Amino acid sequence: MAKIKIVGVSGSLRQQSFNTALLRNVAGLLPADAELLIYTELAELPLFNPDIDALEATPAVAHWRAALRAADSLIFSTPEYAHGVPGALKNALDWVVGSGELVDKPMLLFSASSSPTGGDKASAHLAGTLQVMTGAIIEDGELCVGSVGKKIDANGRLHDEATITLIQAMLLALLEQIKTNRAAELSMS
Repeated sequence: MAKIKIVGVSGSLRQQSFNTALLRNVAGLLPADAELLIYTELAELPLFNPDIDALEATPAVAHWRAALRAADSLIFSTPEYAHGVPGALKNALDWVVGSGELVDKPMLLFSASSSPTGGDKASAHLAGTLQVMTGAIIEDGELCVGSVGKKIDANGRLHDEATITLIQAMLLALLEQIKTNRAAELSMS
């Protein structure tokens, strides 16, 4: 069976982003038959404009869509800006509303914040957007990591065992869903 491809998308453009660090840690928790590729080019996407989208997609938009199409699954990790997701992440999602790359893709949703609530409002905002786009956030597939600066060290290593255990359980469920989806696709062909 082909290696499972998961695309990780951090909502943060910061160099020292806790959300990007969280995704890097997730990559290290995956079994050998799965890989996480972190998409790092959200800043390259132009502001969404339906007039441009009606024409040929720009190279940055075409690359974004191709990365999502090639993925078996997605993991989003977002900070919370003014009780919502950062504009760069929302913009990226706007580019794939009509093209459908997220339809029925199994996904996990993380938010990480220095606040004790872990960016719960951004998580809810992102979950609502993804549900409208018919992305398939798996059951119990949302995690808000509060006080993240105490759980990720200066080298970007996640050292909080409770958070690691939760992520491992979520990854196991995600991988099972991907395998179920692949088996269903094979039986239909």
